[in-house]
Amino acid sequence: MSKEKSAIIVGAGLVGSLWAVYLSKAGYKVTIYERRSDIRLAEISAGKSINLALSTRGWTALDTVGVGDKIRDMAIPMTGRIMHSEEGDLSYQPYGKEGQAIYSISRGGVNARLMDIAEKDGGSTIHYNHQCVDVDLEAGIVRLQNYHTKEIVEDQADVVFACDGAFSAVRYKGMQKLDRFDYSQDFIDDGYREILLPANEDGSYKMDKNALHIWPRGRFMLIALANEDGSFTCTLFMPYDGGENSFNSLDSKEKVDRFFKETFPDFYKMMPNIADAWGDHPLASLSIMRSYPWHHGKTVLMGDAAHATVPFYGQGMNGGFEDCSVMWRLMQKHNEDWEKVFEEYSIERKPDGDALQDLSLHNYRVMRDSVADPMFLLRKKIEAKFSKMYPDKWLPLYSQVTFSNIRYSEAIANGKAQSRIMDQIMENPNITDVWDSPEIMDQIAEKL
Repeated sequence: MSKEKSAIIVGAGLVGSLWAVYLSKAGYKVTIYERRSDIRLAEISAGKSINLALSTRGWTALDTVGVGDKIRDMAIPMTGRIMHSEEGDLSYQPYGKEGQAIYSISRGGVNARLMDIAEKDGGSTIHYNHQCVDVDLEAGIVRLQNYHTKEIVEDQADVVFACDGAFSAVRYKGMQKLDRFDYSQDFIDDGYREILLPANEDGSYKMDKNALHIWPRGRFMLIALANEDGSFTCTLFMPYDGGENSFNSLDSKEKVDRFFKETFPDFYKMMPNIADAWGDHPLASLSIMRSYPWHHGKTVLMGDAAHATVPFYGQGMNGGFEDCSVMWRLMQKHNEDWEKVFEEYSIERKPDGDALQDLSLHNYRVMRDSVADPMFLLRKKIEAKFSKMYPDKWLPLYSQVTFSNIRYSEAIANGKAQSRIMDQIMENPNITDVWDSPEIMDQIAEKL
């Protein structure tokens, strides 16, 4: 009788829960250890956690293991972004082609659903309130402390998957002690604070629910994504320090009230009590974590533990889910020879993790600085027209990242080449008058 295959997953978050479903499908006995208590026992209401945008890569990973349809009923399609000017004027920018959308989804809601599937359908066991305190990477041994009893428990498995987030204990206790392990963390100058914009009294939405709302203000911005109950989870991204428009300067209700009234007047009309709600959610920091290699012995990093990023491309969850589909493909390719699987996973996936982080930082600058710039919008219109005329020659960078499974590293390389071409096109005299002429389209075609 063959020995049962076993796996330990550290972290029952989005990636850990989905990966448990994959491993169960492959016949593994899966044990998950989670530092927090069971989130399903807490009240997860809208606005308690930043909403996420689920796009093609995420759906691909969910559908590969047959759970996409169990998530679709909680996803709200967003076909484009709506920009809110300081005067309260609205402008709409579609994300992709007709029928393409990204999906607003509650982090807590999708996490709870995946945990249910992992336990009920996959037979995984989840132990809560267990903090990883030590790991033997080569032996596949994890030592954990029970938060309540303070007891130290030890477990061993054929393979260990660290899906325990940006501040991964497995990476810190194990990988970062290794010789020649590269690791860096970079906190950006900006933080974020969430704000819950309630539904109207009749439960209806105060804004269009099928769009991502952005209030771009140069060095900072406010965004809003719809929840299922008619509310919106809004997030203000802004520097910690530096003049009036910084978190540390908003140190009284009066200043918060004045800031929103002057900077986001249409939002203020929808939520005049913003100053009272300001402290409902904590100010949080944003960072990028880079590391390499992502494996050692029987242990491997996945999701944020390997490549934590900032949220400005809406790809953190999608990239983590894509780790699962990549690992799954390599499991099949190497017939579960984990040494080969991990080796190729690290080599193949690392450039994509780096590219995702670079894309995320780039898109923050685009969202807060450029989306209200008429020349930027014209540039996007030219790209969209050319792409419609020659779909096999030009897929805009955003569409490559969001509406395809093209590798992040390939997408960013393609995007840089496209950007160089568009820089030259925008230098045409009277580009605003001739942008949609056959001559301009021919010029782009000649440069490809």
